[in-house]
Amino acid sequence: MSEANIELDNSNTAVAPKCANVNNNNSARSSRVGSSSSGADTKEDNHRLGWCGWNPPWLQRFCTAKWALFWLCWGGALQGLIVNGLINVSISTIERRFGLRSRQMGLVASGYDLASFACLVPVTYFGGRKGASKPRFIAIGLIVMGLGSLVFLLPNFLVGNYRATIAEANVCELSGLQPNSSQTMTACELNGSGEGEGENLTWTVWLFLAAQLLHGAGASPLFTLGVTYIDENVSKKMSSVYLGIYYTMATVGPAIGYVFGGQLLLIYTDWMSVDPVQLSLTSDSKVWIGAWWLGFIFAAAMCLLIALPIFGYPKLLPGAEKLQLERVSEAHATVTEEGEPNEVTKGLAQLPQAVLSLLGNPTFFFLNLAGATEGLVIAGFAAFLPKQIENQFSISPMYSALVMGLITVPAGGGGTFLGGFLVKKWNLACRGIIKMCLLVTVVAALFTICFLVSCPNPKFAGVTTGYNFKARSDPPALKAECNTNCGCSHTNYDPICGVNGVMYYSPCFAGCAQERHEDSLKRYYNCSCIESVGWVDEGSPSLGDATNLKCESTCQTLPLFVVLCFILMVFTFLATMPALSATLRCVKDDQRSFALGLQWIKVRLLGTIPAPLIFGALIDESCILWQESCDKDAGGACLVYDNFYISRYMWLLALICKLGSVVFFTCAWWFYVPPSKTSNANGKREGDI
Repeated sequence: MSEANIELDNSNTAVAPKCANVNNNNSARSSRVGSSSSGADTKEDNHRLGWCGWNPPWLQRFCTAKWALFWLCWGGALQGLIVNGLINVSISTIERRFGLRSRQMGLVASGYDLASFACLVPVTYFGGRKGASKPRFIAIGLIVMGLGSLVFLLPNFLVGNYRATIAEANVCELSGLQPNSSQTMTACELNGSGEGEGENLTWTVWLFLAAQLLHGAGASPLFTLGVTYIDENVSKKMSSVYLGIYYTMATVGPAIGYVFGGQLLLIYTDWMSVDPVQLSLTSDSKVWIGAWWLGFIFAAAMCLLIALPIFGYPKLLPGAEKLQLERVSEAHATVTEEGEPNEVTKGLAQLPQAVLSLLGNPTFFFLNLAGATEGLVIAGFAAFLPKQIENQFSISPMYSALVMGLITVPAGGGGTFLGGFLVKKWNLACRGIIKMCLLVTVVAALFTICFLVSCPNPKFAGVTTGYNFKARSDPPALKAECNTNCGCSHTNYDPICGVNGVMYYSPCFAGCAQERHEDSLKRYYNCSCIESVGWVDEGSPSLGDATNLKCESTCQTLPLFVVLCFILMVFTFLATMPALSATLRCVKDDQRSFALGLQWIKVRLLGTIPAPLIFGALIDESCILWQESCDKDAGGACLVYDNFYISRYMWLLALICKLGSVVFFTCAWWFYVPPSKTSNANGKREGDI
């Protein structure tokens, strides 16, 4: 009777009069009818799409698994666009703009995974509890992620305009000084007023890190609660297809970010206040800084827009209860199945027991380790592969972003979708799925040879080659007989390309005496360090000894690298969806959300958190010329890398990680014990394949 009254009190006013009528005729019957009627209405409301009690009938056509997948796909794509697209394509630009090193940007990149690591346990535990609204957790996360994008672009507005070079002509002015003297201190005094190259901007690292922490916290529900929300609202057969589409969009997101962010780099960073033509700068200049920050304004707005429809979805979609009753368990068989609690969400007291139960599952344990090694290589290359391509093949950041987009869209997205499709096509059970992951990872390990495809170091006077093509000096020596008396400053980095195909640190270090502006180009004349014989055609005016552009690379190995890297990425992402399906199948149904959270903790702690730090440190070890600043604490970005060492470091990291994945997938397959029999609610049995 009390239960019926509670339900009556919670029912709407339209139902109450009818229930009162029935009570006047037959009180006992009214209790049953009232309970049934009220419970049906309440149950129906729990499966309706709407906001704050507003759920009109015309809106319910969108309350389906397909439409939920549609909005979640856009959320996953936004996460990839921001974290793995816009940020990664901007790393080299941000380093040059704020004088940061790859180690520091590696810390920034790790901030995302640090926040995810901290948030995964509470988000998956409380978001996975019975009665919790997973869409609401996801929507709030998207809002937090949008806030992180707004914080990420703040450094652009908190510092002054970017000065690509000093206002005065950076040419050789013979000073009559002794060979061992210099005017470096004078140049530092000119720049030391807080503006320009002498300014210490390393404090911006902490602002970038704070933004990444917000990104990580906001994205943590997307690939834990989002995955389980999809999985529990569709049939088991269609789950891998839906999740394949979801992860495919998450992979397409970075590709869109690469292409979109690369195009934004063609716009000058201070385009609102400075005309780059007045500085005689083009996007082909080594000191060009693109508008890296523009994309984050768009990303923040999109996060808020996508969060709105997701916030209105119910805890369970219509028909979800029936699908859950028909599910067949494929959880790893354990000795103590009888008498074990079936729910791990009854309270915090059962949290240690839930953790120990999952860690005692060897298949789940080794799948986590495989995910960690895969996460290490994917996170490291996602952050620094655009930078490596840019420096290895001497191309612009925009072109490097296009190359990454060309590889990521068909290879990453196609591989992810194909992996989920093959699981459904071949109707693979848990053991077959793990075997598939093992085979494709072996093939991927073979194609890590793509990182051995490299180019010789570009000719840079005093760094990779001596002046007048003499032997390379170690350490770099920018001064030579041809520029000794010019009084050049190391703080005025303004690289030029000579007609001899050699880069010079600045017109001053090239011994150039004259500078001439021609539209968006600078030409330099009478350069004592540049051999210009045969450059001027007879009867035509001199085109100068050098320009403020990059020297074009003569290396033709980029197409080969793209093909091999494409194959590597296809087979890498081919294992993504099957590995996720195997993880969901090898644990009990009521442990799925928590199992995914625990897996992501291991993946982040052992893989994606240290990955940018390791890759950034090795890339810094490959640097042979650092930017110099008047402020000794200001650090500085790397100006020239050694192509041989950077390619070998990347290859060794990729090969070691892939071999580790092969070992762990082998162990997961070997130790998997299928249940002796699996039965659903109808008593049907299903065997392992």
